[in-house]
Amino acid sequence: MTSAFPFALDGFAFVVAAVALGFLFGFFIERGGFSSSRVLAGQFYFREWRVLKVMFTAIVVAMLGIVFFSMTGWLDAGAIYVPEGYVWPQIAGGLLLGAGFILGGFCPGTAVAAAAIGKLDGLAFAGGIVFGIFAYGMAEPSFSGFANSGSLGPLTLYQWLGTSPALVAFGVAAIAIAAFWVAEKSEGDWKLFEKTYGADKQEGNE
Repeated sequence: MTSAFPFALDGFAFVVAAVALGFLFGFFIERGGFSSSRVLAGQFYFREWRVLKVMFTAIVVAMLGIVFFSMTGWLDAGAIYVPEGYVWPQIAGGLLLGAGFILGGFCPGTAVAAAAIGKLDGLAFAGGIVFGIFAYGMAEPSFSGFANSGSLGPLTLYQWLGTSPALVAFGVAAIAIAAFWVAEKSEGDWKLFEKTYGADKQEGNE
């Protein structure tokens, strides 16, 4: 059976698809409330669990969709680009991104969404991202050895675990369901934010 996807897009069709997907991504981010730094930072204080719920849902839907379409022959999973993994620089980059996420209340995508609707904090954060890109590009030759250390090649999770893509997808789905349950309990019965920071702070932030 010949795979129908991914589409072989090039030229003008590629530009149209990219713009359409970018618009939809930004639209749903903004409508989901992710253009607010308070919502995003609230995840780290156990006050707002929307980020975990939405992002985990997106990951699980994408994983299950890829597995299903691959099994039916509609998708050639081998044609999907998998970037190379570099252990140490990605750990360092993850820590830096997480620190910036907590301090600024945005990730790159949500910062652009906030900037697009004129939020000054989003504009400032997006400007910092652009500055960081150019600063890294200029400084990278001085630490290129570290930037390319711990290479794993284009390794996927199911390859690393030595199992099937379907088993990994359903395993992640089970983890997501457990995480959703924890999030609901934390916002409800457990009142994790109030117990961690005090009810008076909860009231003061309303």
